[in-house]
Amino acid sequence: MKTNLREVTTAPLMGESQNAGFGGRNLGYLLALIGTVFFSMKSIFVKLIYQPVNGMELNGVEAITIMAMRLGFSSPIYVLIFWFALRRRKQQGLSPLLKRDMALAALLGLLGYYICAWLDIEGIKYITAQLERLLLFTYPIFVFIFGAMFFGKPLTKGTVLAVFIAYAGIGLIFAGGDIAVGMNVPLGSAMILLCAACFAFFQLFAKPMIGRLTSPVFTCCAMLGAGVMIALHFTLENVVLGDVSEVLNLPPRIWILGVALAFFSTLLPSFMVNLAISRVGPQATSAVGMIAPISTILLAIYILGEPFAFIDGIGTLITVAGIGLYTYFDRRSA
Repeated sequence: MKTNLREVTTAPLMGESQNAGFGGRNLGYLLALIGTVFFSMKSIFVKLIYQPVNGMELNGVEAITIMAMRLGFSSPIYVLIFWFALRRRKQQGLSPLLKRDMALAALLGLLGYYICAWLDIEGIKYITAQLERLLLFTYPIFVFIFGAMFFGKPLTKGTVLAVFIAYAGIGLIFAGGDIAVGMNVPLGSAMILLCAACFAFFQLFAKPMIGRLTSPVFTCCAMLGAGVMIALHFTLENVVLGDVSEVLNLPPRIWILGVALAFFSTLLPSFMVNLAISRVGPQATSAVGMIAPISTILLAIYILGEPFAFIDGIGTLITVAGIGLYTYFDRRSA
């Protein structure tokens, strides 16, 4: 029995009316905008953590350490929200959620918030923040490919053309752009593309479960499930096999950046985007999210001092246009 991809990819993330809540649609668009910018700052924070201090590389800062700081600082909030959501559900006299569904959400969180996060944070070590965001931005294409392979979604000429346009823009950047530079661009790019593919799988399988659990419960289960695995990975790498004192003695600026990553690029935008979806719908929120590469470019230029040439701008516009065209044809066919 085939899954209806229309239901999978457009299910609301919150159990509210799209016009519900304070502020209505205008607030929804504002939340979507701010949430998108905050999410875009993730790569900026990570690149700042990786930057040398006083000319010396910080060998002790590994991807799993950054992940541990990110989830470690935000997990207590997710625990509180999870408890409050279950308590509110009980007060409303609703039937209890299935433990099996919550366990599956935690398991799925390993894909979305552990594997994807490691690939992304490790991959950005080798490439610019701008290229990382642009490659991640193509994840809807993987949704399209996997939808055709596993969910019975038909291929159309329009969506195939959009995919070609999107990757033509990236190809142009690789051919002559200034942002396709780094320690190991092929390796870093491959890791980010693999992250985008894994995230597409996460999206496809997560949204039907969101309908059963509600967005707050699903998000908390997935985040906490990933947090357990991240804690185990961190303990094995830094306590059992390494020296945890190297991590504990990191400069204060690294800890400050870790807190900023947890709150401004993990906790706050996750709820902002969910609230935006509840007020203006997933399509409008996705459209606002088209500014993600642009916001990352501006932040990377002014904060990180990354290069950006004319050919990079052309390639970025072509890629964004390709993803926008894909979104249009996908909605029309649905």
